[in-house]
Amino acid sequence: MDWTTLRAEAVTVMRRAYAPYSHFPVGAAALADDGRLVVGCNVENAAYGATLCAECGLVSQLHATGGGLLTHFVCVNGAAEVIMPCGRCRQLLWEHGGADMLIETPEGVRTMAEMLPQAFGPDDLKDV
Repeated sequence: MDWTTLRAEAVTVMRRAYAPYSHFPVGAAALADDGRLVVGCNVENAAYGATLCAECGLVSQLHATGGGLLTHFVCVNGAAEVIMPCGRCRQLLWEHGGADMLIETPEGVRTMAEMLPQAFGPDDLKDV
């Protein structure tokens, strides 16, 4: 896996973020299980709670371009530094990448299972 190239895609899309309130642009890039590249950037809103995280845009693009599962993921801040997704976005990534998805973190590449141990997901709803 070429993490440098994936990170560069995240930096490119981060520069398109709309972050006039927080001044904290975020870009995200991932590979899907069929090799597609999907990206997303944060899009803020004056009603802060309605802000869309970069990961939301990325998952939306995943499904808009054919679906599948994410296999590799990275997100960056405005200084092009690798950052961790927030808890809400980790949950989103779990659902669309699963336990084995690899995520580049500030401390190296980890699986989603390491990032979100004992995660709640679709399988927990099967018997409900």
